[in-house]
Amino acid sequence: MSPPPLTPNHFATVELQEIRRIVELMNEHSLTLFDLTKKDFHLKLKKGTDLDDLRGLLASLPAAPVPPPVAAPVAVAPPVAAVPVVEAPVEAGREITSPMVGTFYLKVAPDAPNFVEVGTTVSIGQTVCIIEAMKVMNEIKAEQSGTITAIVAEDGAPVQYGDALFRIK
Repeated sequence: MSPPPLTPNHFATVELQEIRRIVELMNEHSLTLFDLTKKDFHLKLKKGTDLDDLRGLLASLPAAPVPPPVAAPVAVAPPVAAVPVVEAPVEAGREITSPMVGTFYLKVAPDAPNFVEVGTTVSIGQTVCIIEAMKVMNEIKAEQSGTITAIVAEDGAPVQYGDALFRIK
């Protein structure tokens, strides 16, 4: 006995299941583009904003006219006695900087206490904050012992690699 004939719906079901699995893998691995070609089949999946389309859209927009520069009247100020320059005070201690890009958190949960406060004495390896990057909570540990003299980053704010998080003395 021969197998039942394959219908167009049979192929659509198999391909639809494959496409769903591909979409799951794209989400799992944060992929934004997938392109597959098989014999008479071509599948291209894009997620998010297409930068090429944005560039084309921006290029098609008319440029805003720039107003001509206007010469401002020059006011002559009376001579002023020399004023001493006061420099901003430099914070004491070394900085603990962000080792990655992410979101800075002072505590593990909204209702939990902060890992550290100004005046907290920390030792090497002690967790001082968390930086969330791609849904992963990364504990940031002190690389030196000392006392926290300032919390530079704002809780819940994005930080870049090398941004100062704390000052420690």
